[in-house]
Amino acid sequence: MIRFSRYVLFSLGLVIVAGLGIAWAHEDGGPLKVTVLAKSTDAWDGKPLPTYPAGQPEITILRIVIPAGEKTPLHLHTVINAGVLLRGELVVHTENGLSKRLKAGDSLIELVNKPHWGANDGKVDAEIIVFYAGIQGEKVTKKLDDHADSPDP
Repeated sequence: MIRFSRYVLFSLGLVIVAGLGIAWAHEDGGPLKVTVLAKSTDAWDGKPLPTYPAGQPEITILRIVIPAGEKTPLHLHTVINAGVLLRGELVVHTENGLSKRLKAGDSLIELVNKPHWGANDGKVDAEIIVFYAGIQGEKVTKKLDDHADSPDP
């Protein structure tokens, strides 16, 4: 016959209650408020995202600040990534003329392996948090040649 101490039974009870509380919190009507910011199989240009590469997954989360009146270098991302603009405004551009305007609170599922840049034509710094789903040891962004000849937004 197995005997449990009061401590073990109390601890087990706490684990069960906590587990039920967590499960309850994620159900509709629970105390947590969950808002889906983005969910898609396509990037912002409407094209399907590529499959995930093989290898050890590595998640990178960056906070990027683009000063007012500045733009990012021409670049491409080698992995699937998505971001949320925390403040300011940002316009992302492709070389073939597509663009998407973001304001604070907007989310973006980024382009993969397609050259693009972001421009902050607002009056305050744009701040974005970007989540990259990459492979350990691989770069998530590749800077391309300067795009001085690219049209300003």
